[in-house]
Amino acid sequence: MLRFTFPARSPVSRRLFSTTRAVDTNIAIAGGGAAGFYTAARLLAKAPDTQIDIFERLPTPHGTSSLRKWRPNKNVRYFGNVKLGRDIQLDELKNTYDGVVLAYGASQDKKLGIPGEDGIEGSDGVLAAREFVGWDLQPDLNSLETVVVIGHGNVALDCARILLTDPEVLAQTDITYNALEALRKSSVTNVVMVGRRGPLQASFTIKELREMTKIPGLEIITDVPLIKRECEQNKELLAKSRPLKRMMDLLIKHGRTLPSGDQKKTLRLEFLRSPTKVVYNAINSDDGQIEYPQAILLNHNTLEGPAESARAVPTDRTTVVPCCMVLRSIGYASTPVEGAPFDSAKKIVPNISGRVVDGEDVVPGLYVSGWVKRGPVGVIATTMQDAYHTADTIVMDINNKNIPDGKCSREQIDAVLEKVKGQRVSNDDWRRLEEYEFAAGKEIGKPREKVTRVEDMLQIIRENEGKTKKRRTAC
Repeated sequence: MLRFTFPARSPVSRRLFSTTRAVDTNIAIAGGGAAGFYTAARLLAKAPDTQIDIFERLPTPHGTSSLRKWRPNKNVRYFGNVKLGRDIQLDELKNTYDGVVLAYGASQDKKLGIPGEDGIEGSDGVLAAREFVGWDLQPDLNSLETVVVIGHGNVALDCARILLTDPEVLAQTDITYNALEALRKSSVTNVVMVGRRGPLQASFTIKELREMTKIPGLEIITDVPLIKRECEQNKELLAKSRPLKRMMDLLIKHGRTLPSGDQKKTLRLEFLRSPTKVVYNAINSDDGQIEYPQAILLNHNTLEGPAESARAVPTDRTTVVPCCMVLRSIGYASTPVEGAPFDSAKKIVPNISGRVVDGEDVVPGLYVSGWVKRGPVGVIATTMQDAYHTADTIVMDINNKNIPDGKCSREQIDAVLEKVKGQRVSNDDWRRLEEYEFAAGKEIGKPREKVTRVEDMLQIIRENEGKTKKRRTAC
């Protein structure tokens, strides 16, 4: 049975919580992504007088496509460029705010753990797909033909889309100038996406897959007989999941078992394969010349168990895929923060209904939302529902007096936050940066030119101080 354990507190400091209370509740949210902002929005909808401060390690919120639908709110303050555990400690927040929500996501990229992953001299080894999509790596693509992406999620598919789409089409998007110039010089014509399980277990969604089918001159190569066989054997599952059925139909419609040779580019979807080793500078035994600069060894798998929870079991068959670059996109993991319990096996903060628990005890006033709550799974709608669930739990605890109260006034909170005042990026600050990006994009015929380096973001914000227009973008 869970227990709420409160620190001893003077009766004088106790407040009455109800739907009409004399003193506002102060909530800190650590994480300026979708989970953090959705939690804030729900709190304001259910308890409009709540005062919320959002802390984010980056200067700008992320996932802002969802946030632009929201109007600014006088009860929400944004503290960008302030990292939990570096610039401000969790214990400081817990001692200052009535409630603290951990919504800092999963920033650690999972590694494959195979020989050759870290590369050799002159080779970078396996690169992180998320950094590639964000163009943090700035790879040289003009000597590459085949790229292997390990993973069957939306980020992996996004890598393939960027590599295989005509750069002049991408020029009409907010892709950065540097990325666009590199893609204009790219010689990549083949992308191989590798997944350890079958087509029914793929994590990408139909929206992203449909975008791939619309790329002119692109052929999707996959094991169509396998897909048909899996569908035939799992009719009951497909009957219960219309989105999955539609995605399988799309794969069957647009997939080819063998390339026709008529198209310029190919996306190959490999199912039931697991990487076991990356090799470099493979030598041809006939002439002693380097046959390919890089290759990945794939183990063939079979599936065991029902389709909903099938696990990949290795066989003794292997395949070698020559390539010029390997990207990994097999998921992310949350990291612990000092002052909060952490499940190192599941890589989440242990919780029940969003309340952080330490053993059998609820940690009063400490909550969790998003990926650090449930793991890095689901789409944006999943994150929204998850955040709403945590916010509803907080409101319930406020009304049931299960949050320790009598903490600090707004003035006392500001005194604690004085130390981050100089580095803080506010709501108005990141909107200034956003306005700069839209203006910079307009000058070169693009909707937006994103700034990717934190140092450049901060410099632009300071240089454009006082120039913010009134925008209704986010809270």
